[in-house]
Amino acid sequence: MGKFTYDSSLTVDFEDRALAHLQVVIAAKLRRGESFTFSWKDDPQIGDGRTAVWIHASVPLVFRFFGGRVPAIDRRWVDALMQTASSASGLHLVPEPLDGAAPPAP
Repeated sequence: MGKFTYDSSLTVDFEDRALAHLQVVIAAKLRRGESFTFSWKDDPQIGDGRTAVWIHASVPLVFRFFGGRVPAIDRRWVDALMQTASSASGLHLVPEPLDGAAPPAP
């Protein structure tokens, strides 16, 4: 289980594979100078709600992975995540496309 830390004050767990794909998308958006919202469903232990943060280049972000190996990146999943990041609702985790399946709708 990897950890995404936002502004040194908020830490959220994501599977390493999902976190690696989120990192690719977030880094690409920030390299282009684009800010956006990123939201996720909270763990039931803290209320089962949703959290959203504003991602901007001036806010410190940390991607900490549990495993030592870098997961293979699925371009289709990156594209699906990028679509959500560019939408009005902002970046949110969508399921990884299955082999031979079309990417999930944002």
